Amino acid sequence: MPSGQVIRVRREDDGVAAETLRDGIRQIQAELKVTPEFPPEVQRAADAAAGAPRLPDVDRTDIPFVTLDPPGSMDLDQAFHLDRDGDGYTVRYAIADVAAFLEPGGPVDTEANLRGQSLYGADSKIPLHPKVLSEGSASLLPDQVRPALLWTMTLDAAGAVTSTHVERARVRSVAKLDYAGVQQQLDEDSLTGPYADSVRLLRTIGELRIQQEIQRGGVSLPLPDQEVEITGDRWRLAYRTLLPAEEWNAQLSLMTGYGAAKLMLGAGIGLLRTLPPADPRDTARFKRATLALGVPWPEGMSYPDFLRSLDPTEPKHAAVLVASTRLLRGGGYLAFTGAPPEHAEHAALASPYAHVTAPLRRLVDRYAGEICVAVCAGEPVPSWVTERMPEVPDTMRRTASLAGSYERAILDLVEAGVLAPHVGERFDGVVIDLDDRDQGRGTVTVPEPAVEAPVSGPAPLPLGTDVSVRLTEADVAKRKVAFTL
Repeated sequence: MPSGQVIRVRREDDGVAAETLRDGIRQIQAELKVTPEFPPEVQRAADAAAGAPRLPDVDRTDIPFVTLDPPGSMDLDQAFHLDRDGDGYTVRYAIADVAAFLEPGGPVDTEANLRGQSLYGADSKIPLHPKVLSEGSASLLPDQVRPALLWTMTLDAAGAVTSTHVERARVRSVAKLDYAGVQQQLDEDSLTGPYADSVRLLRTIGELRIQQEIQRGGVSLPLPDQEVEITGDRWRLAYRTLLPAEEWNAQLSLMTGYGAAKLMLGAGIGLLRTLPPADPRDTARFKRATLALGVPWPEGMSYPDFLRSLDPTEPKHAAVLVASTRLLRGGGYLAFTGAPPEHAEHAALASPYAHVTAPLRRLVDRYAGEICVAVCAGEPVPSWVTERMPEVPDTMRRTASLAGSYERAILDLVEAGVLAPHVGERFDGVVIDLDDRDQGRGTVTVPEPAVEAPVSGPAPLPLGTDVSVRLTEADVAKRKVAFTL
């Protein structure tokens, strides 16, 4: 379930704006005390582990797995192979086995439990594990034998899951594919090679799983990435629309997360990804934001149906999708043993759910995956998991807050850079929120370039009303933007 957008950078040149962005990101990293570098003892341990993974006995290198990711990605967590099985389907989903490289309590494991998750923003990354592992020996790079957690799921003709199993196995990806290339090949029916039939089924299974989601009353957001285009001393913020192939691929990950949650709930031990129902105040705020963007939420239409009605290729619709993440506040992780927890569901997905498909980038996935392997093998969950499991939700909560601060700071930097040449100009917008302590202060949404920023004026500000605002500040160094009514 995506929780936000990643700002990607497209540079036309390496001029003043590009250097300003790099300087700003370095300052943000210093302020938040995060660094892509690792302590020497952690790096040494990772270098040693990279050449000595624990390879499982089960060999499934005969299956032509492929990875599907953005161009240039090197931390490849997932590889898939899809097949028909009578009227239904078999999905094999290989997940990088990070635990095969780590010693519980060792330097790399200890550092990962501190970092919790990778941080992303613009073209910067603070990785969870040293790159020699996350972009090297543990990554499911093509033509390399890798240890993996191999999930096998059978589906009926309608795409409903009928069985889920996971075990350790050796796998080998035969191709590193990217979304645009796969989308074009599917549209043109030009796929060839040993993985062609498998990749063709991505559309079929992905669309079936989306229908399953609709029937269940859930919604997974097709959130667009935000891209900043840099030319000379100019910045421009734009949305990059997700391709259908990205949504179909995401359904494989979601399906695995549902299966993992079911296994753990049945076994009476696990780590779930949870989300409470939306706060009514956030719902009201979001409805005002849809008015501001000229895409009002129709009365009587459900939240999932409204989001599905949006066209991510339309800039205003893309901005609404991004704004809708405000309704997903309160997400967290729940560790449990014994009876199933009372509040185990992910409200947006309308199902219990677990994170198990991105262990190179999220700590919790390694723990949850290990539990599922033990459950399927009928073995006790390893002690290193049960001992640390109660701490994992707090670690993920702490580092999710850090990740949010990192992404928000970079977005503030980019928004200030985009608006800096326009100080003093007027914009149309809508006031979507008021400060509880000062009704003369609030938040305004400006449709173009689709930013939210502080606004001030005579109290009370006209909540939910079309207004004309003047940009009074856009300070890149301070990462600050402000409007007045």
